Amino acid sequence: MRLELTGRHVDITPDLRKQVEKKLAKLDRLLEGGIVSVQAVLTLEKYRHQSEFTVHTRGEHFLHGIADTNAWETSITDAIEKLTQQLAKMKGKWQERKRRATSPRLLAAEAAVAPPAPAAPKKRRVRRVPRYPVKPMTVEEAALSVDSGDDTFLVFRNAATDSINVVYRRKDGHLGLIEPEG
Repeated sequence: MRLELTGRHVDITPDLRKQVEKKLAKLDRLLEGGIVSVQAVLTLEKYRHQSEFTVHTRGEHFLHGIADTNAWETSITDAIEKLTQQLAKMKGKWQERKRRATSPRLLAAEAAVAPPAPAAPKKRRVRRVPRYPVKPMTVEEAALSVDSGDDTFLVFRNAATDSINVVYRRKDGHLGLIEPEG
């Protein structure tokens, strides 16, 4: 955690710096080391001791806390308390996001359509299909075969290049050709 401590109309003494670092260490522990940097401005105006903290956390989140009292200790404590409240709210959002892992609209739509199914991880299975011969033909012949038949693709040996190619029907209705490199 990088700390940038600025004093306006006040000298930053080692005791004051230590007090700020001690309070920020508690905040950093709550966030489990997720604080990137902190800008702290301590301002003294007559009897007013103002503490202003801007905390930059992981994920480009910024927390901001300001407090005015008549003593540095209470001013720093109050500002850190405001940051702690913001941090608790932000951390709760992070944990909630991890728990649901999908959008709330999608979850609501699934709940309305079907009862919840057991969440067992599905194994991906490869199913073998009957083999068919790879015939040598031209690209035009393969395109005619896919266009006239019910199949969505055709694997063939290109008569011109003697390589295996695939002709397939695209979603837009046109045909696509897959050729190997080199």
